Amino acid sequence: MKKLWDFCWGIYKKYEEAMNYLIFGFLAFVLNYFLYFVFAGVLNIHHLISTALSWALTVVFAYWTNRKFVFKSKNNDAKSLREEFVSFVGARAATGLLEIGLMFLMVDCANLNEYISKFVCQVLVIVGNYFLSKLWIFKEKK
Repeated sequence: MKKLWDFCWGIYKKYEEAMNYLIFGFLAFVLNYFLYFVFAGVLNIHHLISTALSWALTVVFAYWTNRKFVFKSKNNDAKSLREEFVSFVGARAATGLLEIGLMFLMVDCANLNEYISKFVCQVLVIVGNYFLSKLWIFKEKK
């Protein structure tokens, strides 16, 4: 059993950043989807407004988890924190607008199921967010 644990721990440590992104990305996905269901399904708010509301609340969670657990940002001075947060929100706004646009095309134009459309959009957004975070937002400052 110890060998299996050591093997799994070794794999985790080797790919720690990507694995943490998958874990916290999955949690953000679940939070986003849950909030969307509450807004759209329970409160009967239009799917585009529900998408925007769930996005906004999920961004706060995602910034904190990405900064602390995934990319382990060492930027602690006020200027770096501000730049990092603004970059994060800006990148998430871009992928959020992409998601809203895709939801409009899939649900309103193509008449596809809104929950399946939301799932497809979330997968695309998660992949895009990882690359934006990795290559632009949480890169080490020189």
